[in-house]
Amino acid sequence: MTRTTNQGSDERASAALSVSAGGGLLRRTAKKVMPRPLFRWLKTRLRGPEETPGVGEVDLGDLRRVTPISSRWGYERGRPVDRYYIERFLSDRSEDIQGRVLEIADNAYTVKYGGERVTTSEVLHAEEGNPSATIVGDLAAGDNIPSDAFECIILTQTLLLIYDVPAAIRTVHRILKPGGVVLVTVPGVSHKITRYDMDRWGDYWRFTSLSIRRLFEEVFPAENLEVEAHGNVLTAAAFLYGLGAEEITEEEFAYDDPDFEVSIALRAVKPGRRV
Repeated sequence: MTRTTNQGSDERASAALSVSAGGGLLRRTAKKVMPRPLFRWLKTRLRGPEETPGVGEVDLGDLRRVTPISSRWGYERGRPVDRYYIERFLSDRSEDIQGRVLEIADNAYTVKYGGERVTTSEVLHAEEGNPSATIVGDLAAGDNIPSDAFECIILTQTLLLIYDVPAAIRTVHRILKPGGVVLVTVPGVSHKITRYDMDRWGDYWRFTSLSIRRLFEEVFPAENLEVEAHGNVLTAAAFLYGLGAEEITEEEFAYDDPDFEVSIALRAVKPGRRV
């Protein structure tokens, strides 16, 4: 605890600590007379950080608001919370990112995680005008995208923007080389994208680990799929409020609660042998 210079507050805290956590009257009195930071610290000491607070004892603090802390996913505070999970997934599967690689909108992850293993970096964009794009086409329609062409496809946070997801997955299967790998991430717990993107691209879906598996099993063999989901109530709330990933500890990120799927990732391999 940060030492307070208020002697009266110190005395009140000492007196309160000598009484068990069950003293509801004491807690209510302390809440009225103590500085808020001191009262929060005292509650934790009496109750323990994992014990459920009673009705009326939850202190929402900065989170008692009806608008997010950041409406830009937390970019101005660091990385968005879901990017922690996405980038960890790609880092863990970096050996898959090799040969001719296709990414959506830009090739940032191809460069970051593929490095010298990548021989050709391609970028798909749905509309003309993106200077990074090497292929212009609709993933669901499959226009202008060659078949059996890519050793790896990086498909992060894209399928939610496509209404006909099954068609997009069929295109992914078609354009992968035999033995090729697609690395997919989709949102579970998430808020809407910006109104500009909503009106321009559409925002259609949120997924579960079960739904994304079932969708890919319609095209890829089940034994060629790996699905993982990450998140907990804290990271879900932080993401909704727009906090940055840097405001969450490694220990907090490490805890996964299957009831709070913030980020869902899938690795799928097209049957066949890599050449």
